[in-house]
Amino acid sequence: MARANRKQSSRSSTSGYAARGRAGSRRKPDAIALLKADHRQVEEWFGEFDKARASQRKTSLAASICKALRVHTLIEHEIFYPAFLEATGDKEAHHEAEIEHASATRLIKEIEASGPDDEYFDSRVTVLSELIRHHVREEEKPDGMFAEAGKSDMDLELLGEALRERKQQLMSSDGAPLRRRGEHRSGASA
Repeated sequence: MARANRKQSSRSSTSGYAARGRAGSRRKPDAIALLKADHRQVEEWFGEFDKARASQRKTSLAASICKALRVHTLIEHEIFYPAFLEATGDKEAHHEAEIEHASATRLIKEIEASGPDDEYFDSRVTVLSELIRHHVREEEKPDGMFAEAGKSDMDLELLGEALRERKQQLMSSDGAPLRRRGEHRSGASA
């Protein structure tokens, strides 16, 4: 009977992330927990970057921050945001998040194209940190996107699995620039 309910529930949502029965399942960290963990990690690295003095350390931290944010923004854009929009219909929160991601992506490209010898390098990382801090605050506030998602019929556990799988795929890429699915090297979507 639970299996029939799950199948019926998955058909009710085009994305397949509508709430499903979880009787007897072992809970894994859900989508919100995974995304918040990503937020905490980059916050930590931004703090380390602020304290770092050696160019090599700054370069390493900036590379880690940029890759983590590229992966994070991609999994949100490809998986979490569409499911959120479908479940909540909140276009305003969705669109603001997408625009913030676009701004962050532009800064990330500039940071990756430069280095500590560039007189704007530290400033770019600082501005990226401020942009991400604002974005995180918006997503995590009591009436923000994550709270809305938690109140919706989204299956956050299933969504978390999808996010984890895609994140692993992107993190294990061969170092090639990460692009959204269907995006060509020029940056244009197919």
